[in-house]
Amino acid sequence: LKEALKKLGHADMLIVAGGVIPPQDYDAVLAAGAAEIFPPGTVIPEAANRLMDRLLADQ
Repeated sequence: LKEALKKLGHADMLIVAGGVIPPQDYDAVLAAGAAEIFPPGTVIPEAANRLMDRLLADQ
């Protein structure tokens, strides 16, 4: 996905993964380009704050 976005001129887009991803796969998902992983049970306001912090830091 990251490479496809880059080819389309959207390398600045943040990739976020969520859902049932086995913890042992987190490193691979992050290495593939995901900026954050939100597993089941993630508290939405906390996830939103993490994403906003990341987006603001990248400006």
